[in-house]
Amino acid sequence: MTLQGREAEGVDVWREDPDFRNRSGQTHSVLLMEDVTAPDTLFSPLIEHAIELSAQWHDGTYRKSVWRDPAFEVPEGEEIQIPVIAHLAAVASIVHRAGWGETVVAAAYLHDAIEDMNEHGQRLRRKQLRNAVGAEVARLVAEVSEQKLDDNGEMRPWRDRKEDYLASIRTGHPEAVAISLADKIHNLWSITQSLEAGEDILSVLSGDAEAQHWFHRAVLEASRAHNDPRLAPMRDRLQTELDRFEAVLNREG
Repeated sequence: MTLQGREAEGVDVWREDPDFRNRSGQTHSVLLMEDVTAPDTLFSPLIEHAIELSAQWHDGTYRKSVWRDPAFEVPEGEEIQIPVIAHLAAVASIVHRAGWGETVVAAAYLHDAIEDMNEHGQRLRRKQLRNAVGAEVARLVAEVSEQKLDDNGEMRPWRDRKEDYLASIRTGHPEAVAISLADKIHNLWSITQSLEAGEDILSVLSGDAEAQHWFHRAVLEASRAHNDPRLAPMRDRLQTELDRFEAVLNREG
């Protein structure tokens, strides 16, 4: 059917096409059939499960700083905090917008589930995660999870944990690198937002300003071991956040 015929039948037309003009000579926006998203791709049970599990696991846990004024009246004696799920959703959104598929998006929602305890001090085992959302998602989550504890259950030194993490990024799968870059983009953006809002965020982080700068730049450099084209804009955005962070630090002297 011609575009004019589709218009006559009342088909919605959306996309600009300079070759298609209505009877008054105006350019119409047309939506071609090949542009329509297939219904089966609109909803992912895997991603939905990842969101549900992530929200359950991180329930009652919060980010370390707040940089926005509340959008609503806060009850007296209460304090606004940012739930961890907000960070996970931001990371998953970056991954999705960079062009990665449902397995990577699902793993992005769960990227802190193995590494971080829940509010009850429990740890999620990789086997439990694998049983819930499959081996591929669990593998990606494991690749971006730090080994925080040593064989005696004691917290390992910050630098040692980061060096091992960087080695995993260099030798791991590009899908895991995408999650790592998205995580670092949002983490560093959040740190800079907090600093610009006058929050002393660096005092509550494990690494000081110099350490944070080193680590985020090291992740950027480690990611260059992979040449998937979807990683390039993610690297560019992390570089932008590094520049913002440096500018704020320089202003504060």
